[in-house]
Formats: sequence, structure tokens, C-alpha cells
Amino acid sequence: MSKLVKILVIILILAGAWMLIAPNYLRTSLIYWYANIDDYTIFENKEVSVENGEDWQEDSEYNEYILDSADRNYLEDNETVAFLVIQNGTVIYEEYWDDYGTESLSNLFSATKSIVSLLIGIAIDQGKINSINDPIGKYLKEFSKDERGNITIKNLLTMSSGLDWDEAYSSPTSITTKAYYGKKLREVSTNQHLVEKPGVRFRYQSGNTQLLSFIIEEATGETIAKYAERMLWKPMQATQPALWSLDKKEGDEKAFCCFNTNARDAARFGQLVLNKGKWNGVQLVSEEYITEATKAASYLLNEEKTEPLNFYGFQYWILPYSRMNIPYMRGHLGQYIYSIAEKNTVVVRLGKQKDKIKQGQITLDIPKYVDIALKIIK
Repeated sequence: MSKLVKILVIILILAGAWMLIAPNYLRTSLIYWYANIDDYTIFENKEVSVENGEDWQEDSEYNEYILDSADRNYLEDNETVAFLVIQNGTVIYEEYWDDYGTESLSNLFSATKSIVSLLIGIAIDQGKINSINDPIGKYLKEFSKDERGNITIKNLLTMSSGLDWDEAYSSPTSITTKAYYGKKLREVSTNQHLVEKPGVRFRYQSGNTQLLSFIIEEATGETIAKYAERMLWKPMQATQPALWSLDKKEGDEKAFCCFNTNARDAARFGQLVLNKGKWNGVQLVSEEYITEATKAASYLLNEEKTEPLNFYGFQYWILPYSRMNIPYMRGHLGQYIYSIAEKNTVVVRLGKQKDKIKQGQITLDIPKYVDIALKIIK
């Protein structure tokens, strides 16, 4: 055996030994390496069931619009798998790529955060939660005996908790990676330290959303998947069961990231915002909460503390666009659900890649998909 072969054998033995002793989340992250929209297939999931589902009607001019070559190339270059435009409650345009279709599930990634926000609003409407100003120590025992308990639900909603969660996606040892691939989500999420005064500046932290989900569960006595099923998914007449990924079998829902559904059913969240919380005349979330959730929390500073926050509300992003402020749900790899009130339009884009060029708080694909949709609608 040559010296080089011996060295390679030793490296392989050491690597194998390390994989045996490495934490589970780290082994899993190295095996799968990078999150993708089909990760529900590698996780345990809880079904969010449907009842009396009703599909969208298609417009009389459904799919008559022909994308120009530049727009088509842009969608395909960024590995779009679904592009859907709904105006006045009817489907104007939809297209799918890479064997995805109307029933194909996709992880919505952080667009899931907006669903959690809606559920907070519902719990407040029901009196399960008294107010967004409630201290979180009232609901989370892990926070009840120290100063972290004074953080408010509003602080979590606006990503201004002052906690030390490090939102690093590229590091295999980051807390976000531990939460995504690990099996101790409750422990990871509650093991955060207060490092600055809450309610002062925005710092995007997935841990804030995960804490909100535990608050919902404590307040309602239901898992967040079951509460979402009962209060949103069934009332919105979704046509296909969704899957909410768990940290382990019978474990906790990954509320910061991992609601999995198809484009048509995802659009229902966008339509609910357009309807100011109503579905078929029934108020699922109060109009007051929707209004507050989908406008910028300008009483906060941005992360750099250079100016008032103008792009984030209660787990909703806000896109200033052509004299409009468009609320949208936003997820890793470019999962977007826009609610364009001025055009009574919902736009859903699902895919495997974002534009690599960033301008401030957004990548350039975010306004681009609005551009494309505005060409399509009447």
C-alpha cells in the first residue's frame, strides 16, 4: 500500500469516527449540506388537514398571457418551480417547472413566520392571549424567572427582542442550523440570552418566531399545527393537506421555517391579507391586527440603527414599490407571497434560488416578480 493510500485510509477512518461522535444536527446538516424546498421528505411531519376544500376559479383569460423572453429567462435562471398570479379572486396566470405542479409541496421556509403571526392575532381575538404587550414570561416557564420574561409578544413579532440568536445559514454549527436539523428545538430556542434592550432595534431572528409558536401552544392548549388547521387551513378551504415539519417524531413544529404546501393553497394567505382578515365573509383574523401586522414598525430602528424601520411589521415584510407598500411573506430560496391591495392581486413565487444581487434588505428578485405580475394582470 502506497503512502498516499495509507493517508487517505486514515483520513476516512478519522472522518467516520468523527461522524459517529458528532452531534446529530451536525451529522444531518453535513449529509444534506444545504436546505432545499423538498426537505419535508427528510423530516418527520404533522399533517394540517383540509375540510370542504374549494379550488380557485380560473379567469376567462386564464394563461392567455405570454411571458416575454427576458422574464421567462429570469424565472428559469433562478430555478422557479411555481409562478401564480390571482386577481379579483380568480387565477389569471400560473406556470410550473421541473416536474412541479398544482399539487406539489414546497417548504415555504421563513414565509411560515407570517402564518405564526396570523395565529397570534387569532389567539388575541379569541382572548387566549390578552395583548401583544403581554410579557412572554407569562407563557414560557423558561423565561418566567429572569429579565427575559419582560420581553413582550410585540417585541418577538417585530424581531426586536434583544436576544442573542445568530441568524447564520451558512455555518453548520450555528443556532439556526441546530434548530433546522436538530431534535431539541425547545431547548435550543429557549437557551437564548438577553444582550440588548428589547423594543429598540430590528434584528431578524428565527428564534423569535419559534418562541411565538410555543406561546400560542401554551395559550391555546393545542399544537400550532392543529391550531392552524382549525383556525386557518380548514376555514380558508385549502384543497390539499399541508405538512408542518417537526424536530423529531411527535416533536415540536419548526414554526420558524417549515410549513409545506402548494402554490395555490399558499395563495390563500395572501388573499386573506387582501380581504383584511376575512374569508367568504367570515372574519378569521381581526382587521385591526392585519392592518398593524402588515405595516412597517417605524417606531423601531433598523439593524444598523441608522434610520426608522421601513420594511418589516409583525413577521411580515413590506416592499415599497411604485407608491405602494406591498406586504409579503418571504422565505429562504425565494418563496414569496405578495398581497398587492391596489391591484387586488396575490402573487406566489416558489423556487430553488434567489437573485444573488442584494440591494439593502432585499434581493433584486423581490421587486422583479412584482414587475412580471403587473404585466400579466388586467
